[in-house]
Amino acid sequence: MTAQHRLAQWPAWLSRWLGYRATPPVKRPDYVIWMWSFVGAFCGISLIQAVFGQAQYFISRGVPPIIASYGASAVLIYGTIDAPLAQPRPLLGGHFVGALVGVCITKLFHLLPTEEKFQQLIWLAGSLSCATSVVAMQITSTTHPPAGATALLAAVNTEVRDLGWYYLPVVLLTSTLALVVALLLNNIQRRYPSFWFQPAVSIPAPVSPDLGPDTTVVQDQSQGSTNGVTIDYLGMRKQEASSQV
Repeated sequence: MTAQHRLAQWPAWLSRWLGYRATPPVKRPDYVIWMWSFVGAFCGISLIQAVFGQAQYFISRGVPPIIASYGASAVLIYGTIDAPLAQPRPLLGGHFVGALVGVCITKLFHLLPTEEKFQQLIWLAGSLSCATSVVAMQITSTTHPPAGATALLAAVNTEVRDLGWYYLPVVLLTSTLALVVALLLNNIQRRYPSFWFQPAVSIPAPVSPDLGPDTTVVQDQSQGSTNGVTIDYLGMRKQEASSQV
């Protein structure tokens, strides 16, 4: 018997805004998706800039109006809302991990004897920050592509670098604001998120037939299970083609 999702016990008016649906949502026309993608990205980025660009609390601390990497996050969490990398865990965790790695590595480079030496090696600090954050996100299952830029900015951007450790709460608040807008607007005619912590089944993208055979193992992660299911995408395509002849 399939276990009932915990959100099913919540009132429908509340669980809806957290992505839960008792029945599959209706597929919307493309123009509806385009419209809500635009509205979501516009409102999300505007809210972030309003908070950090107008609040005297943040202005007095030298916080930039927006961290540039969130422009890329807007494409994911408002435009491709079903993508695994656009879900809350990668959004919140990825940016935080990226910021933490970037600040730590930059602080280590600041131990160099002179500022001139630091400026000469700033390229290395940025490269290490980005590369290390990629691995850290893979280890923590929080891979979010824009977060690589979050780590990079901590090293190479003067305005962000001057924040020091204060960069971490700024990134957390920015991610939270972006997520709140996504939960509100993406659930009006669509559904977001697809999952909060981990998907029920992880299905990699199939390889193009031009690149050779593709036999992929799909991991079933529901209820902690790791049963493997092998899918031969190329074989399926050949069967489909022969059945159409």
